[in-house]
Amino acid sequence: MGDRRRLCTVWLGSETGILKGVDVSRKQALNFCNSSHLSREQEVRSLCWGDPAESELLVGSADGTVKTFSVEKGDFTDSRRCGNPAEGCFTGLAPLSGSALVTCGESGMLRVWREDSSQPAIELNAGKNVCRMRQSPVNQHSVATGGKENGLKIWDLERPEKPVFTAKNLRDDWLDLRQQHWVRDMAFIPNTDKVITCTGFHQIHIFDPLSPQRRPIMEAKYGEYPLTTLSLPASGNMVVVGNTHGQIAMLDLRKGLVCGCLKGLVGGVRGLQCHSSQPVVASCGLDRFLRIHSLEDRKLLHKVYLKSRLNCLLLPSRDLEDRGGATEGEGLSQELKVEEDEVWDTMEQVGEGDDKPKRKSTEGKEVPQKKSKKR
Repeated sequence: MGDRRRLCTVWLGSETGILKGVDVSRKQALNFCNSSHLSREQEVRSLCWGDPAESELLVGSADGTVKTFSVEKGDFTDSRRCGNPAEGCFTGLAPLSGSALVTCGESGMLRVWREDSSQPAIELNAGKNVCRMRQSPVNQHSVATGGKENGLKIWDLERPEKPVFTAKNLRDDWLDLRQQHWVRDMAFIPNTDKVITCTGFHQIHIFDPLSPQRRPIMEAKYGEYPLTTLSLPASGNMVVVGNTHGQIAMLDLRKGLVCGCLKGLVGGVRGLQCHSSQPVVASCGLDRFLRIHSLEDRKLLHKVYLKSRLNCLLLPSRDLEDRGGATEGEGLSQELKVEEDEVWDTMEQVGEGDDKPKRKSTEGKEVPQKKSKKR
């Protein structure tokens, strides 16, 4: 078990409360849970890395608890209450320097928790019906929130009195009717101050806090169904979005046009993440599959069935094909070679004569064929 858990390169949270680790190379999955009696109250709603070394996972459950999972030990090492079920499920979870933690629920209560403290160090109200909270990958104290009839807000947790940016209502439509807000997900665009959002009205917006206007500086649309999640590839100038009908598309941020679609999904997309260095994107959702697509040729690279409906996923910064280090990989490879040789040596040979070609072992050495006994 210890060797297998280190081979897990993708982590997923399910509706049943199980944390799942997947080795995509072998298409194998491991289940982890800290209770023998699973319930919907333990449903995993958020996942994030707890430290820069990616040795710990923070798991946000529907009952308001945040559990710490040690990748090395393969077990949950800590649990703390960081929310109230009456305030709704977690919509965001992020670490802060100094072992602090940022949480946000559907009610809009955004809190910062210090280590070994049962009371939040910072508490602010981001508005009702928050659908997502995201942390800036560059500045840990900068987070964005948004939801249904709750426009994009950007907060500086070092100055939490009011948001540093609040999006303005969209312009009225061509019938002079007010357009509704429904921010479902957002991301900070690398190397800029801009934030991109996707909405329940199949829109993609880009906001620039440095611009004098607080409305979107770019707007695009995809499909006819509500968008649920988005992610930005490392290459930039593109965004990947998913919707409630299992459709995933890649859009060019410069032109706002669809430049490709990823096929294969059946149910709604709930989790979507591009790798930080590889041109791949992982997705999961209601059809219970983990899929990994190439962003270059849009081919399906990996597909693993995980039995439970999936809410979220988390990728490491290392290569997805990495088996956890050279020492361990060499050990597994050597073990497989020995097993293969033992199987070949114990097999009864079929056929007669010495003119049969000699087979080669997995070490590259010729092994003489054994003569079969006449019966």
